Order: sequence, then structure tokens, then C-alpha cells
Amino acid sequence: MPEDIRPQIGLRPVINVSGTMTGLGASIVVPEAITAMTQILPQFVEINDLQRKASAVIARLTGGEAGFITASCAAGISLAVAGTITGPDLLAIERLPEVTTDKNEVLVQMGHVVSYGAPVDQSIRLAGGKVVMIGQSTSTHRYHMENAITDRTAAAVYVVSHHVVDYGLLNLKEFVEIAHAKGVPVIVDAASEYDLRIFLEQGADIALYSGHKFLGGPTSGIVAGRKDLVRNAFLQNMGIGRGMKVGKESIFGVMAALEAWEKRDHAGIRERETGYLNLWKQTLDNRPGVTALIEPDPTNNPLDRLRVIIKAEEAHITAWDLAAALRQGPQPIIVRDHEVEHNYFYLDPCNLHPGQETVVASRLAEELDKARESNEIIATPIEDLSRHRFDGALNWPD
Repeated sequence: MPEDIRPQIGLRPVINVSGTMTGLGASIVVPEAITAMTQILPQFVEINDLQRKASAVIARLTGGEAGFITASCAAGISLAVAGTITGPDLLAIERLPEVTTDKNEVLVQMGHVVSYGAPVDQSIRLAGGKVVMIGQSTSTHRYHMENAITDRTAAAVYVVSHHVVDYGLLNLKEFVEIAHAKGVPVIVDAASEYDLRIFLEQGADIALYSGHKFLGGPTSGIVAGRKDLVRNAFLQNMGIGRGMKVGKESIFGVMAALEAWEKRDHAGIRERETGYLNLWKQTLDNRPGVTALIEPDPTNNPLDRLRVIIKAEEAHITAWDLAAALRQGPQPIIVRDHEVEHNYFYLDPCNLHPGQETVVASRLAEELDKARESNEIIATPIEDLSRHRFDGALNWPD
């Protein structure tokens, strides 16, 4: 592993057990992508031709008819939605987000309107789309969607994420069936998903992936699917997509990451990650107030995580204070704490360099031992999490 550059530029050398999170840099870029980016950076290329080469690779791996690379999956939502509104009309593309047609409504289940760091519906509105939420946050029925589709409906967006409500909503196959019965294309946001084929196989017209999460490519988004819709989305680079463009290195880097994905030892990676989980579970088992459970990924990605449940009265520390303690020190450990108010967090094994798993185990034991030695329960008010959640952004720059 190359020398760690972070201390030299004043950055904390964090250990990521949160997952493929954009705010932490998403993932470790695979060597094949690093080599590809290095090779193409000194050269001039015709970007549209390079995107055509990327399209062939994307089509092969996803089963779609075509594809292209953009700045992020969020950008992909905006471009795909815009394409369903403007079609190939170049003047309409230039005028966005002002629309020249009434056909700009985009359906989304209310339980899918989540934030991945920004609201899903904002990506739609940036494209000139008018968001039409269907159902309630915990229930969507066929009649909700069937009655929401009108001659003003341009598209329907389906979100696959651990953030969405995972019960009471329409599944993708039914969502597609209802949309297609009335000629409405379906766009799937599958940013953090491992399976590159399933969503198009289940009938989606466009599937959107992050190039920099499980794939291990540079920061990017992948648009794949039906040729005409992909083309109309790609044309948005002459409009709102200009600010979402990617360079030659990102396009070629994602191509290399996709090809490396075909050859990756997925079973071997899973075996190594399972070893990390077992180490952490053994470290936590039989500790007062701590329950450690190995659980499958909620969106059926082929990986498990460790849920660490804390009973503060016995452990002498709350789940959120333990997460905060792990974030401190010379090697900060960032856990997956988006549900920490329910007294648990997760440890994700998929973004570790060799040896970091033992650092995580040691720090867990150290912080829990320290808490048990305290005569009082370490319990800051849960409201402080909300009060200070955005301090890092609001106080930037110093």
C-alpha cells in the first residue's frame, strides 16, 4: 500500500467502517482504475468517442442497450429525467430547467423521497421535473400510482437504498408493470447496488449506478438502459449536464473499474469480510450491555454488517457517545450511525485496508472498557446530534 498522504496535508487518517459513503470518499479505488486514469491523463481524446467506448462496456455489464458516464448518480437522475422531458429537442435542452411542455410530472413513491446527502426530489426538480409523490410514507398501492399517471407524466423514479421505507410500498416489478401499461418510462436510482443487471432485467428503462462505490472507480455515475432514453439523457450535456460533466480520466477509470468487476474474486472478498465481522463479534460478545448481531444488507447486496446494540445502563455509554468516541483519537473510526438514536450502529467491513480490522477491534474494546470504569453513564443529550449535525459544513472554511 502506498504511503498515506493524509497526515502530510493535515487530514485525519480515518478508518471507514461506515460503508461506501460519499462523505468519506466512497470507496478504495481499484488498481486497474488508478492505472487507467494515469495512462489517459497526459493524452487528448475526443470525449464523445470515449463515451461511445464506455457505452459498449456499460452495455455488456448491465445488459442495457447503451450507457454513459456522468458526475454522480445524483447527476444521472437529473439527466435521465431531463431526457424524458425534452427528448432530443436541443432548444428544449438549452432552456431547462424552464420547460416547454406540460409533460414534466415525475412520479415517486413517498417512502422513496429520501436524502443521500441531498434530497432525491431535488435532482428531479433541477431537471425541470414536477415531483408527484404517490401513496404515503409507509404504503403505496396500485390505485395510488394508476390514478397519478396522466398525459402530463414524463417518468417514474424508483429508489433502491437502505434509507427508503422497505415495507408497504410497490416493488419494482409492480411499479414497472403499472408505468409501462400507460407508456411511462421507469428510472431506477441504484447508486449503492452490487447487481448491475437485475434492475434492467426487471423492466426498468434506465438504471443509475455510482461508479465510485462498490465498483471502486473514480467519482462518477453510470447511466444505462434503453438506447433512445440514454441518448436523450446524454444530450443534456449540452444543457444542465454541462455542470455535471466528467473528464477523460473518470470515463476511462470507470471503464477499467467495470472490466475489473468482471474478474474480481467476489467470493474471496466476501470470505475476508466475514472474517472481519467474526473478529468484531468475538470482541463484543459477553460484554455488559452490548449485543453484536451479523445481519445481511437490507437491499440484498451480497454482504453482511455487524449491528452493535448498546444498552447504556449496563455499558455505561450510549450508542451515539460510543460512535463519537470512536471518531476521536489518532486513528478516527467512522461507523454507520444513521439510526443511532435507536441505540445501535453498524460496522461495515467492505472498505478496510489489511490490518485495520484489528485496529477497529482494539478501539471498540478500549472505549467500552473505559466506559465501564466510569461511575456515571456517558450520555450526552440525543438532541445534540441534531443541533450539531451540520457544524462541519456550516463552519467551513475556518
